[in-house]
Amino acid sequence: MGIEAVNSRIAQIQTRIISLQTQQVTAPRQASPTTSTSGTSGSGSAFATALADAMGTQSSAGVAKAYSLNSKGIPNELAGYGNGKIPANALEKVGNTGHKLWAPAAESLNRMITDAKAQGVTIGITDSYRSYDEQVDVARRKGLYSQGGLAAKPGTSEHGWGMATDLDLNNKAQAWMRANGEKYGFVENTPREPWHWAFKPKSL
Repeated sequence: MGIEAVNSRIAQIQTRIISLQTQQVTAPRQASPTTSTSGTSGSGSAFATALADAMGTQSSAGVAKAYSLNSKGIPNELAGYGNGKIPANALEKVGNTGHKLWAPAAESLNRMITDAKAQGVTIGITDSYRSYDEQVDVARRKGLYSQGGLAAKPGTSEHGWGMATDLDLNNKAQAWMRANGEKYGFVENTPREPWHWAFKPKSL
């Protein structure tokens, strides 16, 4: 997306915000039988929803933001670091676990786990970002996938980009993931590894 297109989009959003704020000020107040715990009225909620729509975001179940990707589908901001060399400030924790992913992937995974839990489905996590050295260790212990093992060649793993997670799924959770995972940007893309789910960001 060029600078002119970005500036145009920002101008559209600003115009929409001003319009919505004006509507809030001029619209007559109506009594509401309920009050939100945050102190936001229904019109405030409508404003937030409209603002999210104006900014091009989706529901919590969606992957709203788009990224500049290279020819292999890797965000350019990650490609600049190198596989297995992602700095800590580009990673984010998954829930209260010790696992980390590229921040957008972690945020989407956290939403997905929360939404699944609300529907009575438990999704656990057993693996996430792997540094290059960790990839070497996994390849040594589990063998290369190309040779019948379970590890990618070090330096090529989706885990090394912080864009893949190994999940702990029972049959119910596996079925839920297959029905809903893609809504959050996660796809089951590795034969023989139903626990492996990769985050696929949208391209600009």
